[in-house]
Amino acid sequence: MKLNTKILSVKTVHELNFYWANEDYIGLLDAFDYPNPEQIDPNELLDYLNMAISDFEPDEAAEVVLTYKLKDKLSKGQIENLSHEMLEDKVAEEYPDPAFHFDLFNINQLLFKAYNGTFPDTRATIITMIYPDQKVNLTKEVLIKTICAGLKANNLISRLYEEQIDGTEPFGDAEKVIWNFRKMDNEEIEIITSNYWIEKDDFDEVEFEADVKLYKKG
Repeated sequence: MKLNTKILSVKTVHELNFYWANEDYIGLLDAFDYPNPEQIDPNELLDYLNMAISDFEPDEAAEVVLTYKLKDKLSKGQIENLSHEMLEDKVAEEYPDPAFHFDLFNINQLLFKAYNGTFPDTRATIITMIYPDQKVNLTKEVLIKTICAGLKANNLISRLYEEQIDGTEPFGDAEKVIWNFRKMDNEEIEIITSNYWIEKDDFDEVEFEADVKLYKKG
């Protein structure tokens, strides 16, 4: 199917303000053994959490936060390894399974701010674009294939997922490459992904037509 769109803006950000909620800050304070966190003024929870985190060594704090968020998805050994690796490596970009990149980005940036840069800085990309077609059911697969039509040929997604983009292979990782998207006013869409996958300079065009081919088994 042919879809026309226009890229309105591409922004680089260092945090996503919707990921952590006050309930998370209270849960993390409790995990760091801070007494009665539920009694703290909601506007001061993050400040208290940063103080609680700084009482621990960076790798110890990383293990606590990783456990809080990922204990149901990763083993204790995997979490212990990650808590050390993330001090040196951008695990939010390099972890083998991109399904974890969104969580690891937000965990990393929480620790990055708490320790004033001890952890590597990672970035996310927010793309605002025109809704390609009001009649099309937009999925992450459709969106990423649409966007790829405007990206340079040497973009990582274009190189790594060539067969998925041209529809000859299923594109399950589209769910992991695009972290979030939402329809906004004025027929616009906001898409959030990692700067590792897409950054502003990756766009070759800002207004283009995409020939989106969906995978059909058999």
